[in-house]
Amino acid sequence: MKPLHEDQIQRRLSQALAHRSSVPPEKLIAGLLRTFDLKAGDEDEFIFPALNSTARERIFGGQVIAQAIVAADKTVDDEKRIHSLHSYFLRAGDETKPLHFRVHRDFDGRSISNRRVVVRQDNKVIFNLTASFQKPADGLNHQVPMPDVLPPQQCMSMMEHIARNPQVSDEHLERASLPRPFDVRSFRPEGKTEPARHYQWFKTVAPLPDDPLTHCAALAFASDMGLLSTSMIPHGLHWTTPGLFSTSLDHAMWFHDDFRMDQWICYVMDSDWTGHMRGLNRGSLYTQDGKLVASAVQEGLIRLTPPSD
Repeated sequence: MKPLHEDQIQRRLSQALAHRSSVPPEKLIAGLLRTFDLKAGDEDEFIFPALNSTARERIFGGQVIAQAIVAADKTVDDEKRIHSLHSYFLRAGDETKPLHFRVHRDFDGRSISNRRVVVRQDNKVIFNLTASFQKPADGLNHQVPMPDVLPPQQCMSMMEHIARNPQVSDEHLERASLPRPFDVRSFRPEGKTEPARHYQWFKTVAPLPDDPLTHCAALAFASDMGLLSTSMIPHGLHWTTPGLFSTSLDHAMWFHDDFRMDQWICYVMDSDWTGHMRGLNRGSLYTQDGKLVASAVQEGLIRLTPPSD
């Protein structure tokens, strides 16, 4: 496919940025916080109400991970904080139908608590998560240093990356430029490259409350953005590649240290393996001063059906 002319790119980018900035940042953050506002139902049951309409074909996986964290946390002692989660996506969710979160209190110890969260829609399980919570404690300490990366100010905005891609139609570009609560800057090698590595910076578009749970939920939400695409890099695939279907199968995270999601976080991603229509992806999340605050691993389904002649 021929590359776009610079005037085409600038026209597309201008339109995308105008669309992206059409909603005030404070309103976008208010919407994100409403996503975490689950209503209490029966004992250890929580509900997220249906939306009146949606532009999505299915619920974004990061949203359900974040909401399940919030539901689990509601049943745990205030002094304990989430340190790990393991989850599976089972069925696609529909934003125009309510989500039902059932929390199971599997274990409560002096320093550790464990919870299972089962999410249902239309009486079918669409997602499940196991999370562990721990009282803060001191101990041995080491971390892998942050790689040498460009600062966020020198990375291309996600909108510019998309606007420059000739595979992305104007229709796809408009959909991708819907207002979001995250500012994302990314670095990804162009085309098909052997090392499956890239990174992106993100933060919320406006300040968040000081509550640590809100920042953990927001990080879990954002951790599902771009991770699966890592295993596609050696194959030159993109989310708009004709005949490509991809979706997350599972997602695991470990929270290591304190951070704020309204300050820049660097998501360094790589992939060791693809095969059998699956791809394995890993991510390390650093603050701008190089502190490793979380890790993520995700396996996804990657199904490519060549277009028929």
